[in-house]
Amino acid sequence: MEENNVLKKFTTAQFLNFALGFFGLQFAWQMRIILSGPVTEGLGASPFLYGLIWLAGPFTGMVVQPIVGALSDKTVSPFGRRRPYLLGGALLASVALWIFPNSSTVAEFLHNFTGINLPPLTALFIAAIMIWIIDACVNVAQGPYRALVPDVVPEEQYSIANSYISLAIGLGSVIAAGTAPLLKWAFGYQMSITAQFIMAALAFTLGMIWTCITIKERQTRKEIIKDVAAADKIEPTFWDSLKNFFAMSPEVSKICTMQFFTWIGTMCMMIFFTQYAVHTIYSVPDLTTVDEFSKATFSQAVLTGTNFSSVCFAIFNLVCFLVAIPIGVLSAKYTNKKVHIISLITMILAYLGMLLTKQPKAVAVLMGVAGIGWASICALPFAMLSQFIKKGTEGSVMGIFNIFIAGPQVFVCTLVAWIISKCSFTMGSDYINYHWEYAFLIGAICLAIAAIVAKTVNEKV
Repeated sequence: MEENNVLKKFTTAQFLNFALGFFGLQFAWQMRIILSGPVTEGLGASPFLYGLIWLAGPFTGMVVQPIVGALSDKTVSPFGRRRPYLLGGALLASVALWIFPNSSTVAEFLHNFTGINLPPLTALFIAAIMIWIIDACVNVAQGPYRALVPDVVPEEQYSIANSYISLAIGLGSVIAAGTAPLLKWAFGYQMSITAQFIMAALAFTLGMIWTCITIKERQTRKEIIKDVAAADKIEPTFWDSLKNFFAMSPEVSKICTMQFFTWIGTMCMMIFFTQYAVHTIYSVPDLTTVDEFSKATFSQAVLTGTNFSSVCFAIFNLVCFLVAIPIGVLSAKYTNKKVHIISLITMILAYLGMLLTKQPKAVAVLMGVAGIGWASICALPFAMLSQFIKKGTEGSVMGIFNIFIAGPQVFVCTLVAWIISKCSFTMGSDYINYHWEYAFLIGAICLAIAAIVAKTVNEKV
């Protein structure tokens, strides 16, 4: 991989090997996005409580990634500096992915085993814990994974490397989201939610094992120790790391601000789209407090809405997959900034379209349009930041940068979820529903702010 301390250019095969672990990681994340809502709502989670459960993602992202990123910079092991975190995160997440959809079964087992009458929301509590574990383990793997780019890839290939990660995110999400609807359409077989989570667990573990085997980290044990010593002199504490992070360049603050508003806009869709599909497009009322007869009455509509959400996410990520490499090529020619701004604008237009229509076919097309923005979000901000990273601090920098991905989600999980919970309306005389589509209005505004900030970034050329 390295000769005279100069990184060799990656081949297409090497990029594919590099991206396969992220392909598996995205299986876990996609199941988390699409199916956590139906699972937790079935266990009694209201819109606001659902938002609070989603706080697992941002809190673990803000805490875990900076810590693990810094640790991976200083890790000296026979397996390398990043790979222990990649594989360890995948294995632990896989266990939680299996337990999460079986939370009711676990709660029943605990009741039978202990003989104690457990509280009614015990199953929901177990599910929430599993979500926290899944998100923490995904973050354990994701930060060091991003740090592998400047570790093993030449600087002139940063945009392409991140585009391959974007490609893996798109393809992984397409297969993860599309498998159940495809089996239902082609063979009349409805894949259970539990089976979909087990599929995600296997994909995460096997994909990460493949990348860990095929990608050799560029540094020898001696070089890692040397970098660790240098990093210790420069960054002895987290606060010093944070200070030095922003001292890399004045442009770093702009990139972080852009990322902050980008991820508010993105997570407004990610967190609430399945609920929007079920409750807004297919007119299913809120089922958290209704009786079992009402739940049974709407069970088919819930299943239809969930499958539709999976199809939309598959389309969304298929477009991401198709345009990921072209976006990398275009950004190398026209700069990351210009391509990213245009991509964000397409996503804004898609969001505004979803405010104006409830037709399933139109919504599916608009999700495809939004996928262009998603391909850019998964690649170009990281490519922009990678230009300013100092050697030996890659993991720490990517971990701190993740704060501006995870932090915005706190806003979405709390304030946006609270706004939706306050915007209810009656359906007939017996049911209530919520304006889930309001998430897209808030998201579009934040994406517009991100595009304006991106315009001010001065990239290295």
